[in-house]
Amino acid sequence: MIGTDTDAALARILEDGRRRAAAIDAHHALLWEALSAATEGGKRFRPALVRATHDALGGGSPDAAAEVGAAVELLHTAFVIHDDVIDDDHVRRGRPNVSGTFRALAGVDGAEPEVAAGYGLTAAILAGDLALAAAVRTVALSGAPAPVVGRLLDLFDTALHRTAAGELADVRHSLDLAPATLAQSLEMEAQKTSAYSFILPLQAGAVLAGADASTIDRLGEVGRAMGIAFQLADDLIGVFGDPTRSGKSATCDLRTRKQTPLLVHARTTSAWLQLQGYLGRELSDEELAEARDLLVASGSRRFVEDLAERHFAQARTVLDGLGIPADLLDGVAVRPAVLADGSEVAA
Repeated sequence: MIGTDTDAALARILEDGRRRAAAIDAHHALLWEALSAATEGGKRFRPALVRATHDALGGGSPDAAAEVGAAVELLHTAFVIHDDVIDDDHVRRGRPNVSGTFRALAGVDGAEPEVAAGYGLTAAILAGDLALAAAVRTVALSGAPAPVVGRLLDLFDTALHRTAAGELADVRHSLDLAPATLAQSLEMEAQKTSAYSFILPLQAGAVLAGADASTIDRLGEVGRAMGIAFQLADDLIGVFGDPTRSGKSATCDLRTRKQTPLLVHARTTSAWLQLQGYLGRELSDEELAEARDLLVASGSRRFVEDLAERHFAQARTVLDGLGIPADLLDGVAVRPAVLADGSEVAA
């Protein structure tokens, strides 16, 4: 029921945008179609967290929760589209993303590859902007009382600021001007992932349910811990994952020198001198396997797995202290993902 309500709200929002886009011109209509396609195939755990938290706290605004859940999913779509621009990725979930789609369209029309690539990036930036604006508009029109809408917009604004700061820090660390500490890397991940994927939906659900300030603050602690655990797992998938299953590149993080906790830890080990040779460039399948072996032998993979588990346990402890069933997180935010070697990691 949770997914159905949110999906219905999201479908209505996308259809409204489709009508608006079609009234402008055919190229803009194609842009909106690509944006709509970018919303497909996700886990939808963010809107599920909005509704699950709202319900767990005895909320009586299911329709507004569905609308806000759809807004969180649109925000996620905006960040995903822009993140692919930042990482120069043109495939998402095993198919061309917005930039990849429009790059291909320009190529079919006869544009030179470099010009077509620029057109694709332009389309992706604009599509992300449209999704972001649609998310904020959806909150404003969610049907919640005006004071609640104001508090929700504050939460969205805070999430936007923190996520932008996290993305900028991620790219800044990737310049490799100075080694990031583990604390800096974890803070970057908290800003980049915790803020909008966990803190925002948990606190939005609580605000919709009329929860007190203390409960909302503690849910922020849950969201931060969960977001770090989730991002640590995602870091592992970003190197050890099977792209055909995850829809995520297994070489991007190494190619872009992302200073994730996985690589921050590896830098402190004797494997680092060898591992450096696999960073900053495209890798063949054989080279990727060699890099993975080094990350396992160094203990870096195990370090990150243990760190993720500790943060997940911390989140469950805080939930227990609030009297909220810890299964709020089970099967919603954390699901097993199969890695290339057949093992699983929570994601």
